[in-house]
Amino acid sequence: MTLDEILEAVAGEMIVAPPFPVDVEHACASDLMSDVLMFVKPSMLLVTGLTNPQAVRTADMAESPAILFVRGKYPPESTIALAKEMGIALMLSPYTMFDTAGILYVAGLRGIGKLSTVRQQ
Repeated sequence: MTLDEILEAVAGEMIVAPPFPVDVEHACASDLMSDVLMFVKPSMLLVTGLTNPQAVRTADMAESPAILFVRGKYPPESTIALAKEMGIALMLSPYTMFDTAGILYVAGLRGIGKLSTVRQQ
């Protein structure tokens, strides 16, 4: 799915355009960046409400080409500057994370699939 298709589906806004054409096949929706790093898939869209620079650093480590911020939360300038420097696209969805994920799923974007049960000690 292209970023333009994602933006159209969620009535979103491009904040930082990617430096090259981007297609994503999977998405991960989380505000816990440690969870994102555990469930990495190539060219995965990161859907989050966390708008600080840590989200961009996590996307970089996960090799995610784009972040979609939810709940209409516009990122601070420090996040925008870092995304431009790292070549990571930033987008904005006016919907909640749950609604955004559902809209994208219906539009054809898939998650990362079934996971094993993790028991806390």
